[in-house]
Amino acid sequence: MTIAEIKQTTQGKMDQSILAFKNNLTKIRTGRANPALLDTIHVEYYGNHVPLSQVANVSLIDARTISVQPWEKGMGAKIEKAIRESDLGLNPASMGDLIRVPMPMMSEERRKEMTKIVHKEGESAKVAIRNLRRDANEAVKKLVKDKEASEDDQKRAEAEVQKVTDRHISEIDALVVAKEQDILAV
Repeated sequence: MTIAEIKQTTQGKMDQSILAFKNNLTKIRTGRANPALLDTIHVEYYGNHVPLSQVANVSLIDARTISVQPWEKGMGAKIEKAIRESDLGLNPASMGDLIRVPMPMMSEERRKEMTKIVHKEGESAKVAIRNLRRDANEAVKKLVKDKEASEDDQKRAEAEVQKVTDRHISEIDALVVAKEQDILAV
């Protein structure tokens, strides 16, 4: 593996870490309704546990209400039960075939808990980025040790990997601040 390939691989993995972090942030509840909030819920469907999005249409009615429209008539009760038993603290209500999921108001204490969770997720993402930096630097050092690259190439590569790392970490910080503001907005 060459230095260019190491840098390219590291960049790709860091981008994937950012995407995973963004995905984790969508699951953290703010005061507003978001259909992605229900992505983690699985429903029993003919003996298998499948994601909610595979058995129902999930959309927004308004800023505080999510609607879940099952594709089969008998699924309504199972979907309602799965949402109620999830750790999201939601209380769905059936209206014929349509299930309405109102978002409860979040207390100030709950908002602060959510910001702590966001910060913890951000730190985990930063650790993942730093681990990728370490792995890239070790791969470059191995190339130097095997005499496939010079020490100057090593210094240059480490500096470039550090720039990429700094850019990704600042992106994580920006996402954390944005999500925190979103949670604290009443």
